[in-house]
Amino acid sequence: MSPLFSLEGRVALVTGASRGMGAAIAVGLAEAGADVAVHGNTRSPEDTCGRVRAHGTRALAVTGDLADPATPERLVRETIAGLGGLDVLVNNAGTIRRAPAAETSDEDWLAVLGVNLHGAFRACRAAGRHMLAQGHGKIVNVASLLAFQGGILVPAYAASKGGVAQLTKALANEWAGRAVNVNAIAPGYIRTDNTAALRADPIRSRQILERIPAGRWGEPADVVGAAVFLCSSASDYVHGHVLVVDGGWLGR
Repeated sequence: MSPLFSLEGRVALVTGASRGMGAAIAVGLAEAGADVAVHGNTRSPEDTCGRVRAHGTRALAVTGDLADPATPERLVRETIAGLGGLDVLVNNAGTIRRAPAAETSDEDWLAVLGVNLHGAFRACRAAGRHMLAQGHGKIVNVASLLAFQGGILVPAYAASKGGVAQLTKALANEWAGRAVNVNAIAPGYIRTDNTAALRADPIRSRQILERIPAGRWGEPADVVGAAVFLCSSASDYVHGHVLVVDGGWLGR
C-alpha cells in the first residue's frame, strides 16, 4: 500500500503554510516525500521550510498577499522555477472577519472573499494550466464546515467557503478527464488562529465541544492524513469531493 501514498519525486505548493494547518500539511507532504514550496504572507515561512528540510526534501519559501490578483500566478511560477515543477497545489490560505451581517462592512466582505475565494480560484487557474499541459496534477482546496452550514457572525467567511466547495466541483467537472484531480478538505473546529476568538469565549467553546462527538477540538495534525491521501496516487479516482474532517460534527 505504501507506494499509493508516496509523494516522492513530486513538487507541492502549500499556501498559508507559515503556521497552523498549512504548516502541518506542508510538513506532512514532505514526510511523504514531496519537495514543498511554503507560502507565507504576514509571517515568514522559514520555520516551516526548516521542518520540511528535516525530512530530507527540498523547501522553497515564497511570499505574497493572495488578495493581490498577481500573486497566485507568481507563486506558481516561482515554485516551478525554484523546485523544477509543480504536481500538487494545496490552497490553504484563508482569513476571517467576525461581525453581525448587518454591521459587516464592504471592506471586510471584500477582504475575506479576496483571499479565500478569489485567491483560491486564481491559484487553481495558474496551477491548473501547468498541470493540464503536463498531463497530471492534484489540487486540494481547504473549505470548511461552513460550506455546509451558515455559522454565526461570519457571513463573508461562510460565503467564501461555500464558494470554494462549489469551485472544487466545477473544476473537477472540467479537469477530471485530463488526469487533474481537484478535491477539498472541510475541516471542523481546529485549533488555529482563525478559531482563537471562539476558544477564548467560554460559552461558545463549551457549546462547540458539546456538539463534537470526538469530544475535543481538532488539531492541525488531524487534517494531514486527508491531505496526503488527496495529494497522492491513492486518490486517483476521487474527483470533486469535499472530505469533511470534523470529529463527527456534521453527523450529530
